[in-house]
Amino acid sequence: MVGDAPEFLPRYARAGDAGADLRITEAVTLQPGERLLVGTGVRLALPPGTVGMVTPRSGHATRHGLGIVNSPGIIDSGYRGEIRICLINLDTTTAVELQAGERVAQLVIVPFISAQFIPVTELDETERGRGGYGSTGQQ
Repeated sequence: MVGDAPEFLPRYARAGDAGADLRITEAVTLQPGERLLVGTGVRLALPPGTVGMVTPRSGHATRHGLGIVNSPGIIDSGYRGEIRICLINLDTTTAVELQAGERVAQLVIVPFISAQFIPVTELDETERGRGGYGSTGQQ
């Protein structure tokens, strides 16, 4: 990680946690329905073959309706800029006030497989077939 502010270093809250907490670098207030791009002070180099996924923290989502617009946010291994998070206040009546240094998201780093996309004229049949949203719950 690059930076002069070790207080913004991503940290796992407990041993075995998948997500390392990300903090914001400045205090912000989001009005109901408002979205805002905020900095974390974190720049890093992920190993090739991995991706960072930025996800909301469940406590903020439950208590305040705070979410991330493009969740999960994808951090490619070749990216070297600051990790920024597009927060949104999903509460319809109450503003969300966040302090500098507050944990607002989690960074999960996972391996991935790059696919080869090949055009074909047909696909093999499966039990599910073309069933989309909600199709597995239908009898």
